[in-house]
Amino acid sequence: MWTGFGRNIPSLSSENSSNELTPPGRNESEDFEAVRQLSKNPIGDRIVAAFFLPGQETVDFPSFVRVLAHFRPKEKNRTREGTQQEPEPANSRNQKLKFAFRLYDRDGDGKISRVELLQVLREMLGMQVTEEQLQSIAERAIQEADLDKDDAISFDEFRK
Repeated sequence: MWTGFGRNIPSLSSENSSNELTPPGRNESEDFEAVRQLSKNPIGDRIVAAFFLPGQETVDFPSFVRVLAHFRPKEKNRTREGTQQEPEPANSRNQKLKFAFRLYDRDGDGKISRVELLQVLREMLGMQVTEEQLQSIAERAIQEADLDKDDAISFDEFRK
């Protein structure tokens, strides 16, 4: 996947993580706790989890960069000639939406259920709203987005 960071980034991959037991160029989820913006973000743990494959305890530098690329701003002047040969950039609208969808789809079944939506809303809004208000927000979101009426939001429904 094209990340857009250029060819000079791999030179950073030899950096050690903050944990002396972690091999050079690899990071554990605890290493991300040092990032203040993530520690303050109500869904920071979900963002950190996105860097790791299921069952994986460390992330290597190339994988880290691939996930990080989702957060880059879109390039307005970049054209995609020959889309068969060139992969879709990680910071394309579609890839950003897939990344966001996975933050909501906690069980990875390809659907955002009412329960999953409520979990994320609770984390993001916390005590700022009542449980009744959260239920109402989730209900309305499902009603508006659920085109096939299966009481969940698929990726195709999410991106519309």
